[in-house]
Amino acid sequence: MSTSTGSATKNWLHQLIEEFGEIEGQIKLGGGQKRIDREHGKGKLTARERIKLLTDEDSDFYELGLWAGYEMYEEQGGCPAGGVITGIGEVSGRKCMIVANDATVKAGAWFPITAKKNLRAQEIAIENHIPLIYLVDSAGVFLPMQDEIFPDKDHFGRMFRNNAVISAKGIPQIAAIMGSCVAGGAYLPIMSDEALIVDGTGSVFLAGSYLVKAAIGEDVDNETLGGATTHTEISGVTDYKMEDDEECLATIRDLVDKLGPFETAGFNRKEAKDPKRPASDIFDILPESRTSPYDTYDILDCIVDEDSFTEFKKGYGQTLITGYARIDGWSVGIVANQRNINRTKQGEMQIGGVIYSDSADKAARFIMNCNQKKIPLIFFQDVTGFMIGKRSEHGGIIKDGAKMVNAMSNSTVPKITIVTGNSYGAGNYAMCGRAYDPRFMYAWPTAKIAVMSGASASKTLMQIQVAAMKKKGKEVSEEEQEKIMKEISDRYDHQTDVRYAASRLWVDGIINPLETRDRISKAISCANLNPEIEEFKTGVIQT
Repeated sequence: MSTSTGSATKNWLHQLIEEFGEIEGQIKLGGGQKRIDREHGKGKLTARERIKLLTDEDSDFYELGLWAGYEMYEEQGGCPAGGVITGIGEVSGRKCMIVANDATVKAGAWFPITAKKNLRAQEIAIENHIPLIYLVDSAGVFLPMQDEIFPDKDHFGRMFRNNAVISAKGIPQIAAIMGSCVAGGAYLPIMSDEALIVDGTGSVFLAGSYLVKAAIGEDVDNETLGGATTHTEISGVTDYKMEDDEECLATIRDLVDKLGPFETAGFNRKEAKDPKRPASDIFDILPESRTSPYDTYDILDCIVDEDSFTEFKKGYGQTLITGYARIDGWSVGIVANQRNINRTKQGEMQIGGVIYSDSADKAARFIMNCNQKKIPLIFFQDVTGFMIGKRSEHGGIIKDGAKMVNAMSNSTVPKITIVTGNSYGAGNYAMCGRAYDPRFMYAWPTAKIAVMSGASASKTLMQIQVAAMKKKGKEVSEEEQEKIMKEISDRYDHQTDVRYAASRLWVDGIINPLETRDRISKAISCANLNPEIEEFKTGVIQT
């Protein structure tokens, strides 16, 4: 996360971003300096060094899932970044999804979150038709947790199934064996289109020498069993024998350079204009209190191209903003929660950040229009949920909410979600949360994702717990209630923190608000690589 804010005065948001930046610096060290030095001592580059050499000079590597595994598996010694680095980089001028095992973290062993992160990288590659480059250096499954990673649908084996599906779709896959590649993991490079192996450090086999000895009594060393010479000159398993990491990465660049032409979706793009307001104004617009109102139009003025916003149904359903705009020249449809309670439906006070029947109805219609016109959708989430109460229920809020969810779920144009603040309950769903397949989903450090706000959840859970205690005949003093409330609140606050969400890959990354425009532009440029857009169908929608 870039910590540059362009402002001399640091407010609460600047400080929060700096705090996150410091943690990210530690995550990027992987297993620590000693293990980095150990890799260098073996004549190997680290995963991050490999990516830097592989990608084009002066290009940006858009890392995804950096926070994966954060504060997880602490009893096992931790798993920074999930033990694997994933992201989109330019290789010989071509956007590629890069998946690089970090051998400084448990020798690159696969934890449950590692599998999830690998599968997410493949999913992005499939959705956007992006070539995949695997830099393999892994000891295989982390055996103490094998039951959480091995047999299920979205576990380790799904990756090899995806290899086959990706190949069938004509998406190039190149694998480089730059360290260990054992057991089931041996299938990954061989199911790729082409496989390279580094002499002396790369090895690939179904079972290592110790297991071979134990299982069938055969004495053989790992190099003879599955080293570079064996697999390029005897078995024919790999295609290129490389002298070292540097030659291997240079050869991958050559292979990518010679890839054939590709079609695009042809999304509308014109020359970009700067936004009306500088992005740094976001730091002054966004209030520290999560319940304080602010004008979402002001936020959009910092992100969209100046004079490009054409609002759809401006006077109707005003707690949602819908409209067409350009971001870095790309034509987009915007669906954004309005947090300013002063912009209300005529004759009726409405609460900012809440979705009402009229706003859900408007959003459903707008989403359909964007699909009709083949315009990518951008969702800006700061939502506390749908409106509740007798008036809303009698007005058919469930029906109108279902209409919006139906249209959004069946949308076939690329969807990109940015969580700027609250992301609670069914509001998370309707505004294209993770369960609804956004092509990319990012969050600001200010984001919180949960079934409801911490204050509401804490009160509800405390009432349930106190009622249960009283049912057992125990009197609960006011002091005890306050203690219970604090324990629940602390736990809930921890679970709603955006770092908790990012560690579990509920979002693809935590970004500085200043990076929002660039991330959206890069996401659309990736989505544009897939020329296939399915026909939009909604099925049955109640009216």
